[in-house]
Amino acid sequence: MSLDETSPPTRMESDSMGSVAVPCDAYWGAQTQRSMTNFAFPPTERMPLPIIHALGIVKLAACRVNRRYGLDSALADAIETAAREVIDGVHDDHFPLAIWQTGSGTQTNMNVNEVIAGRANEILTGARGGKAPVHPNDHVNRAQSSNDAFPTALHIAIQRAMVRRFSPAIGRLYEDLRAKQAAWGDVVKIGRTHLQDAVPLTLGQEFSGYAAQIARARQAITHAMDGVWELALGGTAVGTGLNAPPGFGRIVIEEIRQSVGLPFRPARNSFEAQASRDTLVGLQGALVQLAVALTKIANDIRLMASGPRAGLGELLLPENEPGSSIMPGKVNPTQCEMMAMVCAQVIGNGAATTAGGMQGHLELNTFMPQIGANVLRSVTLLGCAMDGFVRHALAGMQPDRARLGNLVELSLMLVTALVPHMGYEKAAAIARDAHRRGVGLRQAALESGYIDAPTFDRLVRPQDMVGHLPEA
Repeated sequence: MSLDETSPPTRMESDSMGSVAVPCDAYWGAQTQRSMTNFAFPPTERMPLPIIHALGIVKLAACRVNRRYGLDSALADAIETAAREVIDGVHDDHFPLAIWQTGSGTQTNMNVNEVIAGRANEILTGARGGKAPVHPNDHVNRAQSSNDAFPTALHIAIQRAMVRRFSPAIGRLYEDLRAKQAAWGDVVKIGRTHLQDAVPLTLGQEFSGYAAQIARARQAITHAMDGVWELALGGTAVGTGLNAPPGFGRIVIEEIRQSVGLPFRPARNSFEAQASRDTLVGLQGALVQLAVALTKIANDIRLMASGPRAGLGELLLPENEPGSSIMPGKVNPTQCEMMAMVCAQVIGNGAATTAGGMQGHLELNTFMPQIGANVLRSVTLLGCAMDGFVRHALAGMQPDRARLGNLVELSLMLVTALVPHMGYEKAAAIARDAHRRGVGLRQAALESGYIDAPTFDRLVRPQDMVGHLPEA
């Protein structure tokens, strides 16, 4: 069988560099095809679809405004229809380009321009693709540059992901931790520092610390999100707005704001908005702070749930799935492990995003695809992880009250309550003696002669050693 017999039929598309063969069933044109050849990464490395859909939002809004500035109504109608289809994911298979391309995202911007033009031409003429009557540059990309359209799309995609899943997920996580803080305010347990026994606290107090970590990270994320509401559109190539009508960016951004129902606004400085990606670096940094907090929480819960018989065994986690292919009956803290892995990835994304943010040479940051994909991935991963962690770990988690009480009774660090009565040295001698002989703290204290039974029983009361209970 010849090569021609196995190859899909093609049509010829052209750009400023010449003609290129493009699959007949593709909406894209020559520039997309060149990028596929020049940046041949596997499908796993494709530009995230939320960024594509966000570019569709940009093109739809720009078309509506360009109509006011003289774009032919028939062309505008077709472009609007095609852009809506892109936003709705109808043509997702026609966006094959990799994240790893030109640092401005030009190839992806042109991929979207070509697909919208190709579909619009099909609507108008019945022939898919081409550059007439709708041209990808002259009509779909009118009054725009990749340098302002692509970063605008990154901000739109990331904020939509934040609002749709991330923010509800972190809210549910925080409320669950606060509920446990209130419900377990009277559950006394032994504290641990350096992974060694320490003085008592309540399980509610412990969980109040987790809730406070999430609240602090949430505050940092909200602050970092503020700059991401600013959009670069209107700056065109270098921030000056060349080839765009006066006020074009502001009007398009207002159109975007109304169409998606989110509070986007024009960038305060278009030169900063195109030359740097500092706002996304800042957001990723806040997401790393959350990842650090979530790792602490997940690992603490995993430690407290270790066992069920040879570990701490203080918490009982939901039994979601078998934990071993060889050990029958074993159940693992899988949600905690999932969370820790996600957080490690987010922290790695943070390093890559920081490196990318430093590549704002002169008038343009040229690591935008990497930065956008990484921040979007961090938002998506954390949103999914927090949602699953609440549903499949926290929601059904319960304290083993008997085990917690037993560990408190066995703890030698209750001796701390005797320090004001007899001093540090005598209290330390009692604890060492009890540990060496394997007897209880009360027995060792009474046998030391430093304290009598009524005084010991009055001073060593774990429930009185926890201080104030956290407010629910």
